[in-house]
Amino acid sequence: MEPDDPRPLSDDPVGVLAMQDLDPLSVAELEARITALEREIGRSRRHLERAVNHRASADALFR
Repeated sequence: MEPDDPRPLSDDPVGVLAMQDLDPLSVAELEARITALEREIGRSRRHLERAVNHRASADALFR
């Protein structure tokens, strides 16, 4: 992929999501999309928190 190419890499789900045309979606579909994205953000934050806590525990163990 060229640096100026606006198309996301096929293995970049966030990039693919950001490139989707929202114009054809209804209000209900947009609301459902936002709800799903908010759930995914929450899931990602929880995973991040577990990873940070795991790392802190490992660091403490090996001091």
